[in-house]
Amino acid sequence: MAKLLEVKDLTVSFHTYAGEVQSVRGVSFDLEEGETLAIVGESGCGKTVTSKSIMRLIATPPGEIKEGSQILFEGKDILKMNDKELREIRGESISMIFQDPMTSLNPTMKIGNQIAESLIIHRGMNKKEALEEAVKMLKLVNIPNAEKRVNQYPHEFSGGMRQRAMIAIALACNPKILIADEPTTALDVTIQAQIMDLIRELQNKLGTAVMLITHDLGVVANVASKIQVMYAGKVIEKGTTDELFFNAKHPYTWALLKSVPRLDTGHKDELYSIKGTPPDLLKPPVGCPFASRCDYCMQICKEEMPELTKLSETHSVHCWLQHPLAPKVEAPIIGEVQK
Repeated sequence: MAKLLEVKDLTVSFHTYAGEVQSVRGVSFDLEEGETLAIVGESGCGKTVTSKSIMRLIATPPGEIKEGSQILFEGKDILKMNDKELREIRGESISMIFQDPMTSLNPTMKIGNQIAESLIIHRGMNKKEALEEAVKMLKLVNIPNAEKRVNQYPHEFSGGMRQRAMIAIALACNPKILIADEPTTALDVTIQAQIMDLIRELQNKLGTAVMLITHDLGVVANVASKIQVMYAGKVIEKGTTDELFFNAKHPYTWALLKSVPRLDTGHKDELYSIKGTPPDLLKPPVGCPFASRCDYCMQICKEEMPELTKLSETHSVHCWLQHPLAPKVEAPIIGEVQK
């Protein structure tokens, strides 16, 4: 399949009163037509900054996308586009579902008008045609009484319905890429499942490539075809969903998998948590960023960042445990992963 998006050596910093925060440090990946890529990691690891960089939504200043970074959409570098070219791409070719639908939706505009806006700009529809299409989009994302709801304001929608409205806005122009930034945050478990099922259903129907940003591996198990794990601004492991769930090689990936609550956990059992805190990205460590929290840390882990080890055509990892001279470490038994 053709590569829609290629991100090469993306490096993003924020200039603050305390110094330069190195938020994203040399991230590279690609996204093909119709596939789902999940970017997984804890809060502050650089997931959202990566996604906003693709849309050129990083405010400069204080943000800065460093020289040498490349974001190629259909072979054209987004970082070199002018404002007119960016407006043509945003919403039409690449759309984004933002993290909090309550703050992302305009509280003073009716939902129908917010959907219609991009249709008028990108498809050249008049207002009547755009509102008719908005009703169809609300029906597509399974919002009942769409003809009535199209004239309501965001505060009249529940949390799950606001998220569906955000999806309708994002998909209105049938984009080639949909970036979903924590699309299930603050929703209860049953609504989370409905939203993820909806995204998968619409992807199959429309053929959209999806980039899913999340901290929860449980959310991506049935949705993603590829997963990349980020930590402290770097991609430390990536592979297919099966490779990362059943043959993970980085201790941080093991820790994330162990952190997913299981159905067979007893009510008195203690939930697993990763000890320590992430490194300060004002002064990133010279070695592996996970070294201070890793149960398998060696001296070299603190002194030098491990090179990329390719385990297969699709699976690679940055970890000294994969070096031929490193002591053999068996992956911890995490239990059967229910996909």
